[in-house]
Amino acid sequence: MSLSSIILEKANQYRDYTARNLSRLVQTKSLSTKEENVIHLIESMMKEAGFDEVFIDGLGNVIGRIGNGKKIIAIDGHVDTVDVGNINNWSFDPFSGEIKDGFVLGRGSVDQKGGVASFITAGKILKEIGLQNDVTVYFVGSIMEEDCDGLCWKFIVEEDKIKPDVVIVTEPTKCNIYRGQRGRMEIEVSFHGISAHGSAPERGKNAIYLAAHSLIEIEKLNERLMADEFLGKGSVTCSQIVSNSPSLCAVADYCRFHLDRRLTFGEDKKLAITQIEELVKPFDGKVEVLYYEETSFTGKKYGMEKYYPTWKLELDHPVIKKGIDAYKQLFNSEPIVDKWTFSTNGVVINGLFGIPVIGFGPGDEVYAHAPDEKCPVDDLFKASAFYTMFVQSF
Repeated sequence: MSLSSIILEKANQYRDYTARNLSRLVQTKSLSTKEENVIHLIESMMKEAGFDEVFIDGLGNVIGRIGNGKKIIAIDGHVDTVDVGNINNWSFDPFSGEIKDGFVLGRGSVDQKGGVASFITAGKILKEIGLQNDVTVYFVGSIMEEDCDGLCWKFIVEEDKIKPDVVIVTEPTKCNIYRGQRGRMEIEVSFHGISAHGSAPERGKNAIYLAAHSLIEIEKLNERLMADEFLGKGSVTCSQIVSNSPSLCAVADYCRFHLDRRLTFGEDKKLAITQIEELVKPFDGKVEVLYYEETSFTGKKYGMEKYYPTWKLELDHPVIKKGIDAYKQLFNSEPIVDKWTFSTNGVVINGLFGIPVIGFGPGDEVYAHAPDEKCPVDDLFKASAFYTMFVQSF
């Protein structure tokens, strides 16, 4: 029997096991910075699956290891989720984890606990059939991604001193192969005016008007930003405005707005900041890149600038070619090779540290952060098989 046949048989054998594990993960609520319960659940699942080592690092990421070879492969899935939003938009309990009509239902099933359940199964299969290559495989249940993409991997590389040769990011791809994403930045622009009585606004300097004039120029900027043939166009939009004045009968003496800046290939922090500074300079605007710092459930305070670099691998990159070959061996068909619309931990793994990233995950990203989130059991089966095959052929 061929390696691909053995792997597919094992992945199918553990189809229900994978789905049940995902069900338990969905039932364990895990908002960002509050992932402790699900981290310990994953720790127990990894140990039950026979991983060689399982540990929780200082930030709170749970990391399982199989093998002790020279080449290092990591498979990453973040375990935190966003909240459910308006419960009336759901047709089922977001934390039921019910397995119904070929799907696992609930918040996080797609984004992205499905990837975690699938790689636990891959680890179980690898332990049963044995590693074929001189590799070390790390299975990473990472935290705080929804709050700050890549922060978890900044800690893993800089503090845990784990720097893989390749990382599989298990964000949802509908079991296609993804090789890039636009980056992003969170930018704040502030304006200081001079207050005056609202009955005589000409005596003051209205900070809201300064901000408004700037936003008109920023709206125009959005139309002329760079585009990349694969990743598409960069974008900028205002997502929040806050102002202050001595009273509601006075000219506003302060205003700030928040910009969501999406960066295509070829755009970086320096370019994006310079573009905004030039537009707000006539209105005395101050431009800042925001900083994220929070305390994880372990008590560790950690942070990073809210600049999440763009990344992509070319179609002929060895890691992408290896993924395509693994897919074809398993499923006897050509995979779709595409990109994510949203941001992932790849912003730090590849964007900051230059580690090659390949994306492959169960579920459709349209369900991410949406009501009635659900993940196909068939996708869980395919993902667990793909992770196993990629490791065995790396």
